[in-house]
Amino acid sequence: MTSSDIQEQLNLKAITLLQEDADKIHKLIEVQMENLATRYCPLYEEVLDTQMYGFSKEVDFAVRAGLLPEMVGKQLVSKLERNLAMLYEAMNNKE
Repeated sequence: MTSSDIQEQLNLKAITLLQEDADKIHKLIEVQMENLATRYCPLYEEVLDTQMYGFSKEVDFAVRAGLLPEMVGKQLVSKLERNLAMLYEAMNNKE
């Protein structure tokens, strides 16, 4: 196995792991959206903010380590940020 093959495997693994983390955060957002009609929970909002911050740091590390193209990292974070913004908008409209 060449160093190029190893690098490609590492890149694919990094993308897979980051996508799994992004999917978990997306699921948290979906759950909150589904329960929006029943209650508003500031603690849940704090958890989402913390998760987003941690995820952005993971992506930043992967980009700096050369495991992920910067554009792919930005797209992963941007998609989650848009979903989170929709959640906050829906919560504000509910109040």
